[in-house]
Amino acid sequence: MTDGKRRRGLTVASALLGGVLVLSACSGGGDDASGGDGGNNDTTQAKVDEAAAEKTSEAQIAITPKDGSNNASINNSATVKVTKGTLTNVKMTTSDGTAVAGEISADKTSWQPSVQLERATTYRLTATAEDSEGRAAHENASFTTVSPSNSFIGNFTPDDGTTVGVGMPVSINFDKAITNKAAVQKGITVSTTSGQEVACHWFNANRMDCRPEEYWQEDSTVTLKLALDGVEGAEGVYGVQQKTVTFKIGRNQVTYVDAKTKQMKVTQDGKTVRTIPISAGAPENKTYEGQMVISEKFKETRMNGATVGFTDDDGKGEYDIKDVPHAMRLTTSGTFIHGNYWGDPSVFGNVNTSHGCVGLQDKKGAGDPNMPGAWFYDNSLIGDVVVVQNTGDKTVAPDNGLNGWNMDWAQWKAGSAV
Repeated sequence: MTDGKRRRGLTVASALLGGVLVLSACSGGGDDASGGDGGNNDTTQAKVDEAAAEKTSEAQIAITPKDGSNNASINNSATVKVTKGTLTNVKMTTSDGTAVAGEISADKTSWQPSVQLERATTYRLTATAEDSEGRAAHENASFTTVSPSNSFIGNFTPDDGTTVGVGMPVSINFDKAITNKAAVQKGITVSTTSGQEVACHWFNANRMDCRPEEYWQEDSTVTLKLALDGVEGAEGVYGVQQKTVTFKIGRNQVTYVDAKTKQMKVTQDGKTVRTIPISAGAPENKTYEGQMVISEKFKETRMNGATVGFTDDDGKGEYDIKDVPHAMRLTTSGTFIHGNYWGDPSVFGNVNTSHGCVGLQDKKGAGDPNMPGAWFYDNSLIGDVVVVQNTGDKTVAPDNGLNGWNMDWAQWKAGSAV
């Protein structure tokens, strides 16, 4: 037998002997189970465990979420913490090996990713820590974040950091139907430095708007907080947003359009700053009445009648103007207040000729700042109010655009889920 074979044989025998002793220690029985040595044999299970414990790091690593978790948050998952020790290395990757950036805290007791996680993605975490004796501890975990089909988000307006008009509501459109409206609404708060009471109203399962009883106070600041991470909006469908948005309310500008006099009065703080002749909807295509909020602004845009139901016998639009200047949206259904270069100047202030929009005299190309259409565009904010009167048509629906001001306060509050 060679020396190599002899050593391997001794090793196997030693392992077998150790195995017999371990099995003997686990087998129970009377006093003889100690092997007749009074329990002082260093190879008993108790001694083995004690020796192992002395060599084990005291550092305790905790990874959130637990290994194997599904539907994990994309905001609060992937936290690593250690007690009785300090972190020396943390590595996080996606299932395909792509590294995820993160940082260990200054005191080396915690770690978290420095980027937001993606939905429907499996992540792996490997963490190492040391105790005061320099002994290493290791922990591993794998989890999968919530999938798009099992999560919802709310697309909101206005945007963070913007300045808007006094009529701008907070409007949230959810990408999934919400059945647990109370839970979702409780996760959303809207407050203002003016101290005005703010109430929220559900128009349907996907849309909730929030506003005060009267227009926002000028120069105030409004804060929207979305604390929806983990909120169950419908069975098996959870929120993922955790966000704070602030926007500022600008000067108080409200414009009054009178389709009977065919004049438009622009007011700021209740004082008229300019009167502009207009042309509203023709008798056969009256303009909606009511309080409307400017929701979009386009220096130039295309307007095709076919998109809003105005078609000829051939199915083409009754009009198709590819460069309408200074257009500002008032309703989702297609009502705008905009510049008009194709109408005779004599129309404005005298005849209502449009398909339902409010037209102001303007120039082709939107390049003349002295035209009424350009002036109003330049002096208007998203969120400014345009009140249309004396058209003979019905009042615009509160959910047709950002036009919830056409609902009285009692009705508005009745649409709250909390």
